[in-house]
Amino acid sequence: MTEAALLLKEALGDLSPRHAIVLGSGLGGLADEIENPTRFAFSELPGFPVGAVSGHHGSLVAGLLAGTPVIVLSGRVHYYEQGDAAAMRLPLETLAALGVENLFLSNAAGSLHEDMPPGSVMLITDHINYSGMNPLIGETSDRRFTGMSRAYDRELADAMRRAAAGLDIILAEGTYMWFSGPSFETPAEIRMARVLGADAVGMSTVPEVILARFLGMKVAAASVITNFGAGMSQGELGHDETKKMAPIGGRKLAAIVKRAIGKG
Repeated sequence: MTEAALLLKEALGDLSPRHAIVLGSGLGGLADEIENPTRFAFSELPGFPVGAVSGHHGSLVAGLLAGTPVIVLSGRVHYYEQGDAAAMRLPLETLAALGVENLFLSNAAGSLHEDMPPGSVMLITDHINYSGMNPLIGETSDRRFTGMSRAYDRELADAMRRAAAGLDIILAEGTYMWFSGPSFETPAEIRMARVLGADAVGMSTVPEVILARFLGMKVAAASVITNFGAGMSQGELGHDETKKMAPIGGRKLAAIVKRAIGKG
């Protein structure tokens, strides 16, 4: 058990979350809905990475969400910050050590389809690791050969679909392609991504999916669409657009996740 897990286990007392949520760019509002919260900054948890991306608060909040015990990681550290695909390994190992079984991941992403505009939410059903990096590089056990044919859990995906339908929220579905970042993609790369079968592109999530499956957790993931891919609209892409648009789709995704894991 990690040192952070021991600290959190004592702090949480009888609270035993089986669900955890990682919140991407501009999606931190869900953490404010946690009842009876116990909060830690990443800097207060031994070994937790501290990022430096605006829109990512870097905090852990544990408590009740819709009556269900949950741990929320508000923010993440990205591969592009220090060139480490395994940057989120210790936080995820900590979640697993605390008994988390189901991991819900979210991100901000660029759409490759005109009928999936900014403000949409896309359930990730598969991914393409275009970066070529892997958080299990250097792992010595045979567990490193983690199967990814069912990276995204079907039952958790169905729970997301039912929640969206019950809320009358349109939930698109598709394949997410991970680019390393931090620069945005070129129009040529976006055309390539579409040919390869991607529906959205972004700079996170895939390493966490790989790590979660390695650690035995089930995964559901969704993208909040903040922009169209490069070359699909006028103007240049930038992080300000991501931060501006993320809360729009983020409110939809927050409602879906809250309903999917909530009691009653």
